[in-house]
Amino acid sequence: MNALSVVHLAKAFGNVPAVVDLSLSVAPGETVALLGPSGCGKSTVLRCVAGLERPDAGQVCIGGRDMTALPPEARHVGLVFQDYALFPHLSVLGNVAYGPRMRGARRTEAEARAREALALVGLEALAARRTTELSGGQAQRVALARAVATGSPLLLLDEPLSNLDEQLRARLRADLRDLFARLGAGVLLVTHDQREALAVAARVAVMRAGRLVQVGAAGEVFARPATAWVAAFLGHANVLPGPGGTARLIPEDAVRLGEGEAFPVTARQTTDTGTEVMVGHPLGPLTLHLSPREAADICGGRLRLTVDPARVLTLPDDRETA
Repeated sequence: MNALSVVHLAKAFGNVPAVVDLSLSVAPGETVALLGPSGCGKSTVLRCVAGLERPDAGQVCIGGRDMTALPPEARHVGLVFQDYALFPHLSVLGNVAYGPRMRGARRTEAEARAREALALVGLEALAARRTTELSGGQAQRVALARAVATGSPLLLLDEPLSNLDEQLRARLRADLRDLFARLGAGVLLVTHDQREALAVAARVAVMRAGRLVQVGAAGEVFARPATAWVAAFLGHANVLPGPGGTARLIPEDAVRLGEGEAFPVTARQTTDTGTEVMVGHPLGPLTLHLSPREAADICGGRLRLTVDPARVLTLPDDRETA
């Protein structure tokens, strides 16, 4: 029995389709990232699952039960919003105990479950603090604890790290992965951040213009994108035009430096991690990220390299389609 099954979901706002015939499942204990650019419909999917939007068509089943027509309070899911939505008049403990209390738990039981959830996110020492006194990272953890304390078999997270600075986001990605591994609940994570999806989720569902365009194991989706648009969205630098409506994807690890023919370096710039160069190559202009040692191999404005043809992927080039 899946923690979540969404079948042929559709939702439009006026004449504008937001979600088109979308089907997706989340198993108990599994984390699935719904990944896509802003405006692609991923938050609308989450809101339909949570009961905050009524779909025009399709079915939402949670824990094997059809919840499509039920209000949010009857769905028993844990929610973490982008802005955390903490209650400023309540303490940290009061915020986390709120969910169990609303589901009928007595105060002592609700507070016990809240303390357990705070311990899971490492904030048990802040139980008495007001939420207005929390840092951004602490507020994010309290929001997670509040969702966890409900004991829900399904957690829904809408861009939970987007309001944090990059250094803190990088630390919390690992924390989220470890937390979800201990919970045993199904998790649907909505994000536009490719690194967050790869770091946290076991499976990734890539969404474009209301539709799912690729679903699979996180590492497999990133290593073998289904189309040129998916490859470019996932951050692959070298997605080059190919013949007959195709594209060539050249992963950076398909390029071997320091051997073979020398090709002209047509542009270069210094980055935080080294040097980014563009190299004129018969396949097309290659963008490469070089370490300081590798950048030192540029000689006379040229760089020796070979491309492993076995690693070059030919993909449908859908980058110009709506």
